[in-house]
Amino acid sequence: MKKIYTGKTKDVFALDNGNYLLKFKDDVTGTDGVFDPGANTVGLSIEGVGRVNLRMSMYYFEKIIAAGIPTHYVSADLDKVTMEVLPAKVFGKGLEVVCRRRAVGSFFRRYGDYIQEGAPLPNYVEMTFKDDAREDPLVTRDGLIDLGIMSGEQYDAIKLLTQKITDIIAADMAEKNLELYDIKFEFGYNGDQVILIDEIASGNMRVYKDGEYIQPMTLSELFFA
Repeated sequence: MKKIYTGKTKDVFALDNGNYLLKFKDDVTGTDGVFDPGANTVGLSIEGVGRVNLRMSMYYFEKIIAAGIPTHYVSADLDKVTMEVLPAKVFGKGLEVVCRRRAVGSFFRRYGDYIQEGAPLPNYVEMTFKDDAREDPLVTRDGLIDLGIMSGEQYDAIKLLTQKITDIIAADMAEKNLELYDIKFEFGYNGDQVILIDEIASGNMRVYKDGEYIQPMTLSELFFA
């Protein structure tokens, strides 16, 4: 097993069978020792957070696969805090896909002249480049096509998959009396197939209960209570 990448919250190893192993860490993003899932730097370590993130990822990947949606997930080991995944290429140097069900966060900061904070949105999808130096800029469908990062067909496939996956997660959250406001995904491709990659953890979503925002670590505790 050869280490090929050291990430902020996960390390990546190459396996002999051609797949990869993700090792979840207890490091989390933030600034000045304060946890912030949207930050671009590691801010602190929280004991057990890697296992919690892996547990939620396992839970949702299995639900998504059961719905017939392709992902990179193969298996996971909670004791070793690892997840085996299929090889996949990212779009460009990495792309984040956000699905928004309510107008909060950066969406409201951008478009607050046109919508009330917290107003419902119809699974609005937007994409940003993973680029710390440029603060993860937004990019349009035409921009992605013109820059040669993906085809129009790939964009449309990602948008549709994003909305389907969001519906699955939102419905599951609702059964737990939680409301999903928005969620962030990553996609790649294996051969000609677009697939969901990375993780599905509390730090990648904004969830509310009774109108109050739930911090990611608190969400994880509620989720598996």
